[in-house]
Amino acid sequence: MQSAGIVNVTPRTTDWQSIDWCRANKVVRRLRQRIFKAATQGKLKLVRNLQRLLMRSYSNILLSVRKVTQINSGRNTPGVDKLLVKTPLARGVLVDALIQFIPWKPLPAKRVYIPKPNGKQRPLGIPCIIDRCLQAIVKNALEPYWEALFERSSYGFRPGRSAHDAIAKIYGIACPHRRKKWVVDADIKGCFDNIAHEPLMKAIGNFPARKLIQQWLKAGYVDNGIFHYTETGTPQGGIVSPLLANIALHGIEQVLGIKYKKNGELISKRAFVRYADDFVVFCETKEDAELSVSILNEWMKSRGLTLSDEKTKIVHISEGFDFLGFNVRQYPVTNTKTGWKLLIKPSKKSIQRIRNKLRQIWLEHNSENIDVLIDKLNPIIRGEANYFRIGVSSETFRGLDNWMFQREKRYTKRMHPNKPQGWRVKRYWGRLNLDRNDNWVFGNKLTGKHLLRFSWFGIERHVLVKGASSPDDPNLRTYWKNREKTKSKDLIPSYQKIALKQDYRCPMCNESLFNGEPLHTHHQIPRHLQGNNSYANLQLVHYYCHQQIHSR
Repeated sequence: MQSAGIVNVTPRTTDWQSIDWCRANKVVRRLRQRIFKAATQGKLKLVRNLQRLLMRSYSNILLSVRKVTQINSGRNTPGVDKLLVKTPLARGVLVDALIQFIPWKPLPAKRVYIPKPNGKQRPLGIPCIIDRCLQAIVKNALEPYWEALFERSSYGFRPGRSAHDAIAKIYGIACPHRRKKWVVDADIKGCFDNIAHEPLMKAIGNFPARKLIQQWLKAGYVDNGIFHYTETGTPQGGIVSPLLANIALHGIEQVLGIKYKKNGELISKRAFVRYADDFVVFCETKEDAELSVSILNEWMKSRGLTLSDEKTKIVHISEGFDFLGFNVRQYPVTNTKTGWKLLIKPSKKSIQRIRNKLRQIWLEHNSENIDVLIDKLNPIIRGEANYFRIGVSSETFRGLDNWMFQREKRYTKRMHPNKPQGWRVKRYWGRLNLDRNDNWVFGNKLTGKHLLRFSWFGIERHVLVKGASSPDDPNLRTYWKNREKTKSKDLIPSYQKIALKQDYRCPMCNESLFNGEPLHTHHQIPRHLQGNNSYANLQLVHYYCHQQIHSR
């Protein structure tokens, strides 16, 4: 990042609590859309000029600092410099420092380890705060250009796309009347750690901040106080790393010979679905599946990657395979024309993972007040149920509810060992959810708090994102606005009503409520001025927008 004049800002000290977020979001969104449009038209010179403009934009700096210091889950994790930014004053100072565009040499990342589902540990590289902010600034300029190029079969770490889209795409490919019955369930060995730098930088081309990206790749990491050089890979934990991984893996469709008609219909003998470094290839014969593995292995070598021999396998769709927590399999039946039926269910590993997570909460709070326990369990139940409700999950949900009932009985017996079972039932179970005719809802009858049930979350099919659509496409504003509204089903019922009243937008920043920030209810007439909790007096706002309202 070389010294350059800042744009759309007058010289001043940034007052974090008085920032016009509505204007900042609008400036960045318009510049991203202009970059996307220029990329689709092949105007590379205009793309580079707009990217420079966006990286110098005051609004982009503001949004990047907000993302790094307030929104991201790692905001409380320092890098090697042990620096954290937690106050509005400190955020304003950080913005002012970034405005100066002082030449910066990236610091090495701090190596930490998190547990993986298979019992092993996943290494993460945590950059320092300034590097994270710079990466967010660079990502906003680089991402819309690549959004215009990325393959429609790529769904991981991309705006407007999710794991649900990947599963919905697989459902369309694996239906029994389709001919692609053989599946390559592939796994890349240490994808993030082994990406070759040279082909990645070649793909990035003459992007204005390419030297800074190269410095991040070569910055190394510190593990237990010992510095290590990085000759390959992009550190997991960096804000720009998922985008760089997507760039490195771009082109698999082309090498596999996958083609589409103008209307998006697949016309090749193979099909492909990728979510980050997890992907599957559908083929018509086992021989073609084996050939696909050979083609992919050869292509991966040019990126410094290899497929894992242990985890990459070729299976028939009747055997089934696990992908993104779901099990995809065709079952023999007698009531269809083909004699087969495709079912996408939560995998056994996913069910066990949910139980382990819930069991941990039960054990850690086995002597806590029931309200505390319910507040810990309900977000997990709601999150897992909303994720798996797009599949054939009714039977799984009933099984989890039965398992939870046994945990509830253990809890009440531990809390009241000398009371009879009838007394415990009368104390803890009843029709606490008035919307359901169920007398066995577990909760606190004094406060009305009750434990959610998995089976209350009805099965809802996910609508697949249209083709290669991107939120950066200015021609699809209405499409993405309507698509964002469907996320309201993840909210509690009272929040859904308020969100509908607001057209699913935050009244403070005028952005979608579902941008990843936590949500709060704001009383338009404060409670200390006799404001009530009626829907007419409540607004749903982003947590940090709520802070800004009260700071004024």
